[in-house]
Amino acid sequence: MLLEIKDKIVSTQIFEEEFVCNLSACKGACCVEGDAGAPLTVEEVGLIEDSLEKIIPFMKEDGVKTVKEQGVFYMDTENEPVTILINGGACAFSFEDENGITKCAIEKAEAEKTIDFKKPISCHLYPIRVKKFNAFQALNYDRWSICSPACQLGKELKVPVFRFLKEPIIRKFGEEFFNERGIVYN
Repeated sequence: MLLEIKDKIVSTQIFEEEFVCNLSACKGACCVEGDAGAPLTVEEVGLIEDSLEKIIPFMKEDGVKTVKEQGVFYMDTENEPVTILINGGACAFSFEDENGITKCAIEKAEAEKTIDFKKPISCHLYPIRVKKFNAFQALNYDRWSICSPACQLGKELKVPVFRFLKEPIIRKFGEEFFNERGIVYN
């Protein structure tokens, strides 16, 4: 089912499905698996390029090498910019922490206050995927088998997708959108 909120068409699965990232179980597989890099906005490409020297200290060696040889992004099959991948696999901006969990070097640089923007919004919003059309944007829940532990934890904690993603939803669309249509988001 779909819900119209201003110029956005929102899948009701975002309100019905439950989800809480469980990095101890999935080990950050979304930064490694998949058939393309993370979607980027043109603005994000510029931010990453401008901040690259401050992000590099948090990246792994093969990611740094890839970025220096190929740049920070490539154009995917839909002619949209996405993060560059290491040999078609892991995101070049990924690294493993001391617990073997794959994380984002861009997000780490922001947490360490060396840059002032978080990871790409497409990553921050996951498992919501946004697709732009001429007259509207569609927000859909993306079900991916590697996120089964997140779905299980969400069910245990009874946390719907939209509640788990409150911060990135507000970051992308604003607080007014988050609170639109009388839907209780508390």
